[in-house]
This record gives sequence, structure tokens and C-alpha cells, in this order.
Amino acid sequence: MRKYFLKSAKISLVLVYLVIFAGAFVRLTGSGMGCPDWPKCFGYYIPPTQEKELFFAAEKEYSEGQVIIKDQMLLVSKNDFKSTDSFDNSNWEKYAKHDYAIFNVWHTWIEYINRLFGALAGIACFITFILSFGYFKENKTLVINSFLICVLMGFQAWLGKTVVDSVLNPFKITTHMLAALLIVALQLYLIFSISKTITKLFFNTKFHNILLVASTLTLVQIVLGTNVREHVDTIYETGVPKVFWLQNPSVSFYIHRSFSIVVLLTNVYLFFCNKKLGLGFKKLNWILLLIFIEILSGILMYYFDFPFGSQTLHIVIATLLFGFQFYLILESNRTKSVK
Repeated sequence: MRKYFLKSAKISLVLVYLVIFAGAFVRLTGSGMGCPDWPKCFGYYIPPTQEKELFFAAEKEYSEGQVIIKDQMLLVSKNDFKSTDSFDNSNWEKYAKHDYAIFNVWHTWIEYINRLFGALAGIACFITFILSFGYFKENKTLVINSFLICVLMGFQAWLGKTVVDSVLNPFKITTHMLAALLIVALQLYLIFSISKTITKLFFNTKFHNILLVASTLTLVQIVLGTNVREHVDTIYETGVPKVFWLQNPSVSFYIHRSFSIVVLLTNVYLFFCNKKLGLGFKKLNWILLLIFIEILSGILMYYFDFPFGSQTLHIVIATLLFGFQFYLILESNRTKSVK
């Protein structure tokens, strides 16, 4: 079991990041309501590819919970039955969670694939939890954290359901993102706890404290970014062209834009501090590169009217930045314990 634990934990982390990427792509394409029900999609385990499959048909076998679109409403079958030539209201009930009843094949399958990635990541996390029992005698914390990740993955799945039921409530979307970052942090802890440190690192109290501040600033920046995205999504839903999305930005946008300078300067200071003191934390090179890409993608969105993929890139890079910073904190903590 121990032989495969580290590999399983790394695969789980990659899959969690794929879920984050898929979720960002769902938001980019406006596919969040592609599957208006949960956990199925229009009442199917494998969603339809044509809208006509969701229209009522005579002499057709319907299963309990199957969904059709009629009169711009979602109707759910009450039980298993075979339809007759005429529509019988007694076999159907209105979907009670919301009144969103639009089928778009691309949105449906983008959201469906996002859910498949989520299920795959959940399975991988559960396998990692089972394998963690190989360390039970010497490191019970490892087992507890592996179990906590499984619980959080379940919570994420439930939260995904509430996001759909609420027709993409902004607060729930933000909570969804923060829960994903917590899962990433715990996954990184699992990997770090049994990985062998090869590079010689040195502890410095000032560096460590500023690193904690830098990570906190990144978290704050991510939350601010979700607020800006919520504002953009609201405008997008009105059908306004991209060029006007940030014509009258919210206050959170200006805070988010200015705050990026604080994040950059803090991490640049860490970079030079690391060089000057010879602490050996090479991941700071990656952190600065990620911040540069993050700022560049933000500039592209603002000045070039949201080029395709820029929003997805912006979200994914932010989560990668958080991951690198959190791992750096773990490395710094380890050097402190062996100082």
C-alpha cells in the first residue's frame, strides 16, 4: 500500500487541478446550467445530444426522474411508464429546484465532462485514502487528512448541486472555489509529508513570516477576483458585447487591480530576500513566473476585451500560484523544525 501512496496522491492532485480547469472552462463558456439537474443531466446518466430527445414522444418508455422540456418548463416523470399518443399530466411534475429550461448541446456536454472529471478525482482521492492505511501505525495524521480530503470532495459535489439548484448563485460559486483550494492544500500536504527533501534549504524567520503574508494576499486576491467575475457574469447574462463588460466596473475590480501590485511586490521582495540570504527556495522562480502570467492575462482581459481562454487561464494560474506558495510554506516549516 505504501508503495503506491505517493503516486496515487500525485495523480489525485493532478485530477483536482483538472477539475478546477474544467470548472473555469465551464464559466468561460457560460455552461454552468448545461445540466439543470444533479447528479444526472436532464435525468440521464449520459446526456442527450439533440434537443428533440427532450421533447415528449408517443409510445416511448420513460423512467422515473427522466426530464423533458415542455412549454419552456422542465417536467420530471413521477414513475416508470410508457407514453400514449396524448400527453398525460398525471405522469409528470414540474421540476421544483428552478425554472431554467434551456438545452444547448455544447453547454450540456461541457458541464457533463466537468462532472466526470469531478467523479474521477473523487475516486482517485478515495483510493489514496485506502492506501494511506499503510502509514496508519506511524502517521495517523496522514490517514485523517486523506479522509478529510474525501469528505471535502463529497462536500464539493454537494456544493456543485446547490450551485446548479440556485442557478449559479455568486456566493456559492466563491465558496466552491475556496473549498477547491483547501483540497489542493491538503493534497499538497499529503505529498510533502512523505516526500524526501533533497535540496538544502535554510530557515529565516523574517522570510517565513512574509511568505505567510504573501500566501494570505494571494487568497484575498482570489476572493476579490471571484467578485469581479461575478460582476462580469451578471453583465454577460444581459447579452451586452464584451467591449462593454468592464465599462462601468465595480469597486471590487479597482481593488483587485491595485491589489495585484501588492502581491507582486511582496513576492519580488521574497525572491530577492531568498537570493541575498542563500535560503535555497527555488520555487520562488516559478511563483514570479506565475504572477507575471496572471497579471498579463488580466491586462489582456481588460484592454483586449476578454480574448478566448484568458479568463480560464487567469483562474487556473491563480490556483497554481496558491499551490506553489503553500508548498513553499511547508518547505520553510520543515527547515524550521530541523534548524
